[in-house]
Amino acid sequence: MGNNNKMVFVMVDGIADTSIPQYERKTTLQIANTPTMDAMSSSGVNGAMDPVEPGFACGSDTAHLSILGYDPRKYYRGRGAFESMGAGLDMQPGDIAFKSNFATIDKSSGIVISRRADRNFEHLGPTLCDYLTGIKLPSFPNYRVDVKYATEHRCGVRVRGPNLTDSITGTDPLKDNLPLLKATPLDINSHDSILTSKIVNELSDEIQKALENHPINIERRGKGLPVANVVLLRGCGVCVEAPTFKQKYGMNAFMIAPTCIIAGLGMSVKIDVIESEGGTGDYHTNLQSKADTLLKNILHVENDKYQFGFLHIKAVDDAGHDKNAPLKIEFLEKIDKMLHFIISQLAIAQNEKKGNFTICLTGDHSTPVLTGDHSYEPVPFTICKVIEADKIINKKNDNNNNNNNNNNNNCFSDNVKVFNEIESTSGVLGRFPGSQAMNIICQYMNN
Repeated sequence: MGNNNKMVFVMVDGIADTSIPQYERKTTLQIANTPTMDAMSSSGVNGAMDPVEPGFACGSDTAHLSILGYDPRKYYRGRGAFESMGAGLDMQPGDIAFKSNFATIDKSSGIVISRRADRNFEHLGPTLCDYLTGIKLPSFPNYRVDVKYATEHRCGVRVRGPNLTDSITGTDPLKDNLPLLKATPLDINSHDSILTSKIVNELSDEIQKALENHPINIERRGKGLPVANVVLLRGCGVCVEAPTFKQKYGMNAFMIAPTCIIAGLGMSVKIDVIESEGGTGDYHTNLQSKADTLLKNILHVENDKYQFGFLHIKAVDDAGHDKNAPLKIEFLEKIDKMLHFIISQLAIAQNEKKGNFTICLTGDHSTPVLTGDHSYEPVPFTICKVIEADKIINKKNDNNNNNNNNNNNNCFSDNVKVFNEIESTSGVLGRFPGSQAMNIICQYMNN
């Protein structure tokens, strides 16, 4: 890689949206006041990125794999392994794991009333996970079950024992007010697939028995709160061996990713996962702490420890899922202020000869507030030199000038002036798949 060139990659989960009637057919990004994002677009190059491929509504896991240069068709074997690794459960060859939800089920009908027992579950989740760890399976005494709290209503569940496979379906109906599913073998001729589905179904039953009259649920029932009396098991996965990030790109990388699934994905390719105090994967996240942690590590000068820093932000995606347009706009504007701080600090560091910094901003998928789910539209992508973005930001702040004048003659840029889903399509990068993102990043940062 180029001498002292460093990269900051900011991934805003669910960043993109579709036109919203109440906002005169504009998107949340178009409505939000994001001068820093606009300065990035104005000083760099832009495009519209299909995280995996056109027309594919991807999950965050497959999107991140693709964007980091790992073909999901080859390296994706269920999100359960990533979730569990990110939560702190190691994965050995032969283990299976699930991305799981604490949920509420009507015992009499078997209907899952709510797939989320409670979003504000951080004080109760760890206790229930500890309680379920080591739960016994009467018909399968040779199998070990471990449960680790992730975030909100989520947890990772790992099963260890002989002849397990990820070739099964899960128990999560994926929507509220539908029956709890039974795990079924994806290969009806496979002994391991049949065996694993039986083990998982018994695990599901035993977890329900254990949770039904747990003191936490007795108390919640008495207060009229939804009980967490079932764990939905989905995304059965195994850990797949892949080239490390350092092997692929020649850079030492770190990641700030409070959601376990993204952290686990990073761990699987040997990206260091760094914690930021108060940097959660929900609406309570401390964006300043994330920015401070990013700067502390990317500016680490001892042995030039890191050349690549990845910052993941989740709250925007949650607002999309909750169909809350004002909240999505609010968080986009908060992120914009965070980006202003990051760029200003990196520009100071560059002027002090502490590195040559490039910054990239994009998302892993669209989460439109009208549907509350992931969709298949491309996401805006911009990459720029920090020092050039900082010039535009300072020009706007100090001289109150319009940022439509692009004077960064020494840096490759295009004519896009605003960061959003519409304007990005006219950028020099055009429309491209996520698999090309790291190639773009590596070339631009060393240009």
